[in-house]
Amino acid sequence: MKLIAANTGSYPRIGKTPDLHLLRQTIAQWEKGEKTDADLRAAEDSLTRAAIEDQVGSGLDLVTDGQIRWYDPISHLAGKWENVAINGLLRFFDTNFYFRQPVVQGRIRWTRAVVRPEYDMARAVSAKPVKPVLTGAVTLARHSVVEFPPYQRSFENLVRDCNEAIAQEVKGLAEAGAPIIQIDEPSILKKPEDMPLLMDTLKALSQVKGKARLALCVYFGDPGPVLERLLETPADIVGLDFSYNPKLVEQVAAFQPAKALGLGLLDGRNTKLENAEQVVRALERILPQVKAEECYLNPSSGLEYLPRDRAQQKLKHLAAIKNRFVQ
Repeated sequence: MKLIAANTGSYPRIGKTPDLHLLRQTIAQWEKGEKTDADLRAAEDSLTRAAIEDQVGSGLDLVTDGQIRWYDPISHLAGKWENVAINGLLRFFDTNFYFRQPVVQGRIRWTRAVVRPEYDMARAVSAKPVKPVLTGAVTLARHSVVEFPPYQRSFENLVRDCNEAIAQEVKGLAEAGAPIIQIDEPSILKKPEDMPLLMDTLKALSQVKGKARLALCVYFGDPGPVLERLLETPADIVGLDFSYNPKLVEQVAAFQPAKALGLGLLDGRNTKLENAEQVVRALERILPQVKAEECYLNPSSGLEYLPRDRAQQKLKHLAAIKNRFVQ
């Protein structure tokens, strides 16, 4: 069994030093017309490089671009589709972060690649493999205001068209050589009745992923009640948040999963560092029961909910536990 130390998704954009305030300051100046689009891209590139350097320096085997360019997990994709406008701010699940709500005014159409250019830049500057992350169609649809009558009559059609746009992103990332493409679907834990839709979306994405491995990631809730169905999805990897259910370790071990797992055993929303002995014991309980060749040790969610220095400490702690386990 190979254990891979990985980041789940986001990384904090702001730190204590002046250079780590660059992006926020540039965005404010750009909105006033004092900075150009090129200035904004340069700031985003600089902070992306810094986020990757932090992850690589922490000892991770698999990194992300930190989602530095993402205003939030919802509008970053949906806001760039045809016939979608952006409304006001709403709280993202039970976090202290907010997202700009998409307003669907007509048939959703993908017009250009969003994540492929971000992935290309990140891969070019990273010493470790980079995992691109996309928010899934079910979660995007559940967080949208729908003004288009055909979608008001059929949530399934809304999800389908969202997924067609996401499939274009997946196809482009696969063509770029992404080894793993992650689809985040936290809404499924709040709306388990959407599981048939989730199955359909992942089936469609699996047809365009090429040689890439498709990872499904769920968080901000207990996956226990839908664990069996999550493991039955077409995803090659299933990422689970262990911070909501102390019995989840035993539940996962009892299933003896055939799929590779993303083990979110370190809380991505808590600055406190986990007891290393407890994490190792959880790994010792789960990994012998997994029939796949590898699993991933990662935070339970993205790390943008932590101060930057604490996020890096969390990743260093994760890597140290991984190294301790594999020795």
